[in-house]
Amino acid sequence: MGTFEIRDKFYLDGKPFKIISGAIHYFRVVPEYWRDRMEKLKALGLNTVETYIPWNMHEQKKGEFCFEGILDICAFVKTAQELGLYVILRPSPYICAEWEFGGLPAWLLAEDGMKLRVNYAPFLEHVRDYYKVLLPMLSPMQITNGGPVILMQVENEYGYYATDAGYMCAMRDMMREFGIDVPLVTSDGPYPESMNAGRLSGALPTGNFGSKTDERFDLLSRYTDGGPLMCTEFWVGWFDHWGNGGHMRGNLEESVKDLDRMLELGNVNIYMFEGGTNFGFMNGSNYYNELTPDVTSYDYDALLTENGQITEKYRRYREVIAKHAPVPEVEFSTNIERRAYGELKVEGKVSLFSVLDDLSCPVESVYTQPMEKLGQGYGYILYRSPLETEESIERIHLWKANDRANIFVDGMPAATLYDRELLEEKKFSPALKFAPGAVLDILVENMGRVNFGPYMELQQKGIAHCVQINGHIHNNWKQYMLPLDNVEKVDFTKDYKENTPAFYRFSFEVDEPCDTFLDFAGWGKGCAFLNGFNLGRFWEIGPQKRLYIPAPLLKTGKNEIILFETEGKTAQSIVLRDEPDIG
Repeated sequence: MGTFEIRDKFYLDGKPFKIISGAIHYFRVVPEYWRDRMEKLKALGLNTVETYIPWNMHEQKKGEFCFEGILDICAFVKTAQELGLYVILRPSPYICAEWEFGGLPAWLLAEDGMKLRVNYAPFLEHVRDYYKVLLPMLSPMQITNGGPVILMQVENEYGYYATDAGYMCAMRDMMREFGIDVPLVTSDGPYPESMNAGRLSGALPTGNFGSKTDERFDLLSRYTDGGPLMCTEFWVGWFDHWGNGGHMRGNLEESVKDLDRMLELGNVNIYMFEGGTNFGFMNGSNYYNELTPDVTSYDYDALLTENGQITEKYRRYREVIAKHAPVPEVEFSTNIERRAYGELKVEGKVSLFSVLDDLSCPVESVYTQPMEKLGQGYGYILYRSPLETEESIERIHLWKANDRANIFVDGMPAATLYDRELLEEKKFSPALKFAPGAVLDILVENMGRVNFGPYMELQQKGIAHCVQINGHIHNNWKQYMLPLDNVEKVDFTKDYKENTPAFYRFSFEVDEPCDTFLDFAGWGKGCAFLNGFNLGRFWEIGPQKRLYIPAPLLKTGKNEIILFETEGKTAQSIVLRDEPDIG
């Protein structure tokens, strides 16, 4: 058993302790690589590893919990302990982290009137149900119980969001109630208004910033009551969103200086030590006048690349850290190789419209319903209805629709509406003509729920209100839920039609699984699956041009890749290369 205390400094078992930590999100790295990443973290001279805990992954459906595989937080913490590392956990109901909905589960939005991250009884009850499962799992891993966990965070950047002190107290009290007895911290932006709004009795205030260390720590010292100074997120880079023009990179020289000064004055958690990957549909989005969904890679210009390679930033940081703490020699135990498996030709293709009934059982209703009301969290949803009263379409308006809609009449593309285009009526000139009884299909994609700010409560996906055609509301719909968690059911013997959303199959043989990178040049927009595992989204607008495939996802022998492409822009092949390209 041990002790960890907050006084004028941090104290570990009664002795002063400087936290030099790095962030690794276990849910963004395949578990077979956790040890490799932590060994490299230790070799940098870091003594602690930090991670968020995403509620939406551990409870994707209300009352159904998962803590296995890439979600085995206990195994992650135990790996850290085996390597002699301490751990900081951030089990906030909200994590931001450029993660889908900031880590909140999508099913919250199925409840009318739901208020997020405030002292609202239904929300607090859901958090309580989650904490009743999560926190007793974490409690035995605290330093007070012989584990490596020395700190836990209450909520996350709450001062950026609201001023509900009662809510913050409720979060703290729940953590204590369910067995958390290590010291608690909050983390907020280094501004008086956010520090004031995020303050919490019984928790040390810490800051999140990436520059101006002296200025930021000076302000922070006004709130710590003589306690230690800590930057809980020292931003070493930034995240990318689709269409931002190129991979975001930090200023290395300035960053090195800031780290040096930070270690002179206090404590640090490097965000990110390794960013990892937004596998599946788990990328978040931001909204500042327009939707900016994040790319699949969460490289973050971190000290390790998305695929775990040591960077020049790593080497420079190691030199700085060596001035302040011992830097051990660590032998890396995991052999990671990269391989170009070459060009893969399309072996099968089938239109989505041909396999709809294989993938989804439609829900019929008079009016359109959003994903969440239908029990769906992520992916796509298709709305289908016969055009029985209309003779043409001159105008169409999708009311309360998010995020991207592909519209088809009798299987032919008619329009694509994205983000703010959905706020207005779409006019067709000339009007769309069709035969009596033609079918209207609207494929709507959830591009990733906003992870920051007041837009979070407006994140129902699909079409939440109605479809208006030529000025009247069009009723009677079949709604096909397409989370695409069952692509093995896609029947490639069925019909294919160009310029429609479709699935494309590839295969290749592997004698030795190695890391590789899927080059999607020539393809429009969609997502990719390897042996049924959702690798994430692709989009020709970049900046990311290749998807990372970690070796543990490959099998010795035959492997299968399936692309789902929505724009009708395709090539004859894809290429598996041995180098990344994130822009």
